[in-house]
Amino acid sequence: MRTQRKSRADAAESVPFGAGRDPKGLGDIVGALTTSLGWDSPLAQSELVANWTSLAGEETANHSTPVGIDNGILTVQCESTAWATQLRLMRVDIMTHIAVRYPEAGIESIRFLGPNVPSFKRGPRSVQGRGVRDTYG
Repeated sequence: MRTQRKSRADAAESVPFGAGRDPKGLGDIVGALTTSLGWDSPLAQSELVANWTSLAGEETANHSTPVGIDNGILTVQCESTAWATQLRLMRVDIMTHIAVRYPEAGIESIRFLGPNVPSFKRGPRSVQGRGVRDTYG
C-alpha cells in the first residue's frame, strides 16, 4: 500500500481560512459573469438609453428620445428641427458625459433627427423639383 504525500502547496490551498477563500458579493459575481460573456457593451448601451434624462438634462429629454444604437452611433429623435439643431450644438458636451459615464457602451457619434415630415413626391398635387421648403417643426 502506497501512501501519497501532499505537497505543501496543495495543503496550503485547502486551508479553510486561506487566501482567496473569502466569500464574494453578488455584484462582483454578476460583474465577472457579464465580462466573461461579453455583455458589457449591450448592458451599458441599454443603461445609457434608460438614463437619457439624467444624461441630457430634464428639459432636453422632454423634447428628445433616444431611438437606438447601431454600429456605435446613438440615434436621437427630436421633437422639432429647432431641438435637433440645439442638440447638435450640445453634441460635444453630451459625448463627454457618455464617455465618462458609459465608456463600455462604445458610442462613437450621435445622430440627431428632426421630426418626420410629409412627402410631396406622390399624389395628385405633387410638386416638381425640390418641393416645399418648410421645416415642419
